[in-house]
Amino acid sequence: MGTRRTSRKKFFNTPVHKRKELVRAPVAQEAGIDKKRDVVKTGDTVRVLRGDHKGKEGKVVKVDRKRVRIYIEGIQRKNSQGKDVYIPIHPSNVIIIKR
Repeated sequence: MGTRRTSRKKFFNTPVHKRKELVRAPVAQEAGIDKKRDVVKTGDTVRVLRGDHKGKEGKVVKVDRKRVRIYIEGIQRKNSQGKDVYIPIHPSNVIIIKR
């Protein structure tokens, strides 16, 4: 496994094309996917399981592989200029309910 130091180094130095595997989330049985976990893709419908937005559902608008975060339609806030911006959510805090 390695020490915490080497594990963090490996995580932060992972190339973006391999970070796709880090953007995984559990899959609900009703989704019709024969996997327990799968890569989150733009257009998937997800339900938030943890955090301030627990219970909310929406479509994935953007997947940020560099930061390992996803952005969900309907989960937004206002920035200092008054513009709506999406709130980044870690994919482990959601469940895929529809592909």
